Amino acid sequence: MPEVPAGAPADATSEAVRVYQHFREVFGGVPPSRRRRRADEPRGASAPFGAGREPRALGDTLDALTTELGWSSPLAQQELLSSWAEVAGEETARHSEPVGLEHGVLTVRCDSTAWATQLRMMRTTIAARIVDRYPQAGVESIRFQGPDAPSWKKGPRSVPGRGPRDTYG
Repeated sequence: MPEVPAGAPADATSEAVRVYQHFREVFGGVPPSRRRRRADEPRGASAPFGAGREPRALGDTLDALTTELGWSSPLAQQELLSSWAEVAGEETARHSEPVGLEHGVLTVRCDSTAWATQLRMMRTTIAARIVDRYPQAGVESIRFQGPDAPSWKKGPRSVPGRGPRDTYG
């Protein structure tokens, strides 16, 4: 059972607790203000141009932080969904929209069944582009679906099963 922070119920396994535990593993358990100073480290030993004080680019720092915290995959997935037009092409993006990415399956909803069929034939090309541009997104397969079919299940008196369609024909 994971360690629960002080003040939280013993059975709390919420996302907040998991994030807290992950931060604690990454950054250590004791805040820098409470850490003991080493005996060989004199007071005020932090020199502005000392070892380990080289400036780094903000982008490099953010990349390192997202990798360290395990955020690279979710960020790559969202970037893939937002840049669908670049991956699939402008014409294709006008007739299709990525709906979501779950368990390695990218689901794309198309305007018509004809576009869904066309994109199924282009599946390997689109998958190759995705793997080249967003390798950390974790896309294993792509599912293209046409528009939703009309539902006969409407109103408060809908019946289970096939219902009124039994008498057709």
